[in-house]
Amino acid sequence: MKGLILFIMLAMLVDPGDIGKINSLKSEAKEAYNKGDFQTAISKYRFLIDSLGVTEDEVQLNMANSYFQAHDTTYTANSYQPVTQSSNTKLRSIAHQQLGVLANQQNKYEEALANFKQALKADPTNEDARYNYEMVKKKLEEQKKKEEEQKKNDPNQKEENKDKKDQNKEEKKDQNKDQKQDQKEKQDQENKEKQEQQDKEKKEQDKKDKEKQDQQKEDEQEKENKEKKDLPPSVSEKLKEMEMSEEKAKMILEAMKNQEIQYLQQNKRKATKPKDKGKPDW
Repeated sequence: MKGLILFIMLAMLVDPGDIGKINSLKSEAKEAYNKGDFQTAISKYRFLIDSLGVTEDEVQLNMANSYFQAHDTTYTANSYQPVTQSSNTKLRSIAHQQLGVLANQQNKYEEALANFKQALKADPTNEDARYNYEMVKKKLEEQKKKEEEQKKNDPNQKEENKDKKDQNKEEKKDQNKDQKQDQKEKQDQENKEKQEQQDKEKKEQDKKDKEKQDQQKEDEQEKENKEKKDLPPSVSEKLKEMEMSEEKAKMILEAMKNQEIQYLQQNKRKATKPKDKGKPDW
């Protein structure tokens, strides 16, 4: 209903004289096309579109077909492109089909196959597009098979494959070499850091040991000085007269103390011996 209203409104805006002229040019273009006078058909369709503003998909498709029949490859593909966006699925299918035929003529088999596929997608009943699709598909498969056989039998191709294989082998070898070098550098760095840490710990430990030894010497010296200080002056002088060292004097004193302690312990044991009850305690 909306389409009918739009058509009526457009008809009211168009000059009746132009409508008659459009219809006349359409008939003349179709007649020229049927007679094989494609250049005349092209000029009339071009005038309809460019000068009279006709936007009908049928007119655009007829002009594209005229270019195709005239073997004018420069404008053929461009003329079909607008129709590939048509809301009319049958016209859209025909446009894709013709683009596929054009691509096939130019040995662009993959492009042709894609266009035939779009033609069938738009209109599955398009048997011409289906036939062309299967034909080009088979041709493409045969071409690929032939190319593979030529590559297998071609000495230059074999040499190229060999060179490529050798190149890949060298690249892989270089990659392995670089990887090993990186691993070695990483390991060397780790060993260096580990050695530096060990040297640092050893240095700290040596410092602690030295400080401990110095402290022990200071303690021994302090103890010795204290012992010297504790001896009476008269004792020190007598030791000098006797030409006896303080160390030897200390040893003698220590021995005397031990004897005294031993004597006291013996007397203590005698005093604690039980008395004989049968004898007087005097």
